[in-house]
Amino acid sequence: MEELIYRVEKGGQSAAAAIVSGTSLSAESMNMADKIGSLAPGMDADIIAVDGDPSADITALLRVVFVMKSGKVYKAPSATDGRKAK
Repeated sequence: MEELIYRVEKGGQSAAAAIVSGTSLSAESMNMADKIGSLAPGMDADIIAVDGDPSADITALLRVVFVMKSGKVYKAPSATDGRKAK
């Protein structure tokens, strides 16, 4: 995440382009785009949700509130932090 933030803040890359390069373009570069790098049926998706809009504030990528890896939830908002856990 730090690299993506640096690209946006120091290098002038758009937030959207930085996020795409860290997800789908990275998967393509490893010849794994048929398995990872996007959210679609049949893909091995690891998903994060962040507090904020990373397209408006790239540092939102540091505020991870939800993590799912291979269909298993590893981190989710609790009922006590002001968000509804689903």
